[in-house]
Amino acid sequence: MPDIAPFLKSLISISGLSGYETPAAALIEDKWRPLVDEISRSRLGSLHGLKRGSAGEPRPSILIAAHMDAIGLMVTQLVDGLLRLTAVGGVDARILPGTPVIVHGMEDLPGMVVQPPGRTLPDEVGSDPVPLEHLLVDVGLFPSKVAGLVRVGDLVSFDTPPADLSGEVLSGHSLDNRASVAALTVALEELQSRAHAWDVLAVASVQEEVGLVGAQTSAFGLHPTLAVAVDVTFAKGPGANDWQTFPLGKGPTLGWGPNIHPFLHKTLKELAEKLEIPFSVEVMPRHSGTDAYALQVAAEGLPTAVVSIPLRYMHTPVEAVAVKDVQRAGRLLAAFIAGLEVDFVEKITWEES
Repeated sequence: MPDIAPFLKSLISISGLSGYETPAAALIEDKWRPLVDEISRSRLGSLHGLKRGSAGEPRPSILIAAHMDAIGLMVTQLVDGLLRLTAVGGVDARILPGTPVIVHGMEDLPGMVVQPPGRTLPDEVGSDPVPLEHLLVDVGLFPSKVAGLVRVGDLVSFDTPPADLSGEVLSGHSLDNRASVAALTVALEELQSRAHAWDVLAVASVQEEVGLVGAQTSAFGLHPTLAVAVDVTFAKGPGANDWQTFPLGKGPTLGWGPNIHPFLHKTLKELAEKLEIPFSVEVMPRHSGTDAYALQVAAEGLPTAVVSIPLRYMHTPVEAVAVKDVQRAGRLLAAFIAGLEVDFVEKITWEES
C-alpha cells in the first residue's frame, strides 16, 4: 500500500477555506487525475472524479464524499496596521493567540495572531480566554503599508507546519477534513488493481464547514445510487474520554443513527470484521455533523453511510490523526466498493437490517 503521509502533509500545508477551496482542489486534482477516468468541477467548485466500473450500462454508482474545505479567519477591520478578525467556520478562539497565519491580501503576508494587553480589554473578559473579536493579526508592517496590501474580506489561513509525532501521528491544520480526502485517495489507489462493477464518484466537496453545500449539490447533480460520507470524529484525549470519543490509532468509526442506512452499516461492519480492520461503532443519534446529512436527502433520497477517522483537537491549528487510521479507512472503502455486486441495491431492505 502506497504511503499516503507525503500527500496528506502537502494537503495540510496549503490554504483552502470554505468557499475558497481552489488551492486544495488544484492539489487534489493533480493527485486524482491518473487514478480516475474523468475529472471535473461542480458549479460550486467541488471536485468530481469518475472511475468507471466494469458492469454493463446503465451502471449503478457509489459517491464517496470527503470535504476539502477548511476553517479559518477573515479580516473585518484594519486598526493601526493590525487586523481584526471573524471566523470562517467553527474556530476555537481559545488557542489562537500565538498561532502563525498567512494573510491572503494583495500578496501573501506571514503574520501572527496576538491578543491585546489585559488592561485594554473589557472588564467582562476578565481572566477568561480572549474572544475572537478582541484578537488581532500582526504582519509586522507599518499601517500605511498594510492599508495598501490588505482589504476587509481578505482571508487568513493557519500556517502551522505538519509535525510528525511519535506513534505515526501527524499534527497540523486542516486535517478536518483533508485526512478523509487522503483516505479516499488511498481507496482510489487500491482500486487501480481491483475490479469493481460499480462506477465510483470520488467527490472532494466544498463548503461543508458552512452548511454542507458541496455535498448536497454534487449528490443532486451526479445522482448516485449509494453514498458514503468520510469525515473525522472526536478522538479520546484530555477531557474527552466518554462514549462520544474514540481511540486514536485503533481504526475508523462506522456511524450508526438516522443519517445512516442500517443495511450499509451492517455491510461495512461485517466487511471490517472479515478484513480484520479494527473499528468502533459511533452512535449518531441526530444530525451526524457530516456531509451525510445532505447526501441522505438529495433528490429522492440516498442510502448513506458514514466512515470517520478519529482526530484530536478538532477545529484548531494543531489537529492530530494516526496515519494508519487514514490508511485503514481507505482500505475499507476500496474493499466495500470492490464487493458491490450489480444487484446490491435489490438486497437493501429495512426489514433485513
